[in-house]
Amino acid sequence: MEKREIYHHVDHTALKPYTTWEDIVKLCEEAIRYETASVCIPSCYVAELHKTYGERIRICTVIGFPLGYANTAAKCAEAETAVKDGAKEVDMVINLCDVKNKKYDAVEEEIRTIKQTIGTKILKVIIETCYLTREEKIAMCHAVTNAGADFIKTSTGFGTAGATLEDVLLMKEHVGSSVKIKAAGGIRSRADMEAYLKAGCTRLGTSSAVTILEG
Repeated sequence: MEKREIYHHVDHTALKPYTTWEDIVKLCEEAIRYETASVCIPSCYVAELHKTYGERIRICTVIGFPLGYANTAAKCAEAETAVKDGAKEVDMVINLCDVKNKKYDAVEEEIRTIKQTIGTKILKVIIETCYLTREEKIAMCHAVTNAGADFIKTSTGFGTAGATLEDVLLMKEHVGSSVKIKAAGGIRSRADMEAYLKAGCTRLGTSSAVTILEG
């Protein structure tokens, strides 16, 4: 697989809690140079980034991140502000407490509400697979599909583990045909990137794409 093709699937990411504006500018310059799918950044930088780069950069941000247990109203407000500030894509974290309490309908309704809030903008739903049983992962595939989200995403990168091929293949089996898959967390080599793409992922979330592919 050509490097250029791999880059086109990458959400070039900088989400550390101490991310600086200098880090964001470096990320964006790399994203423009290598033509990544988007940059995924903290929501506090979205407005300034959009003001600085305009439509040269496709902005993705995160909400309810990284733990997911903020209430739905808070997540909707965060998502609405991000979109107004210039985000084209939103990666939300599900309420894992609801999952563990088997309130799958509540998770589905929250996803649906956030999708309605952002309208035609892309919604990716992070289910944080490292904390879920097989049964819960399958239930989340159904919830994401039924709620009308655009993507299901493996991980925040802040949990106890990241993406696995096993989880991606499970998602591919159980999500609806309209739902794409994003792998994130622990992608450390070109072989990893190619394997996830071949397994059915449309996006890869990583802060290391340039290091991996150019280093």
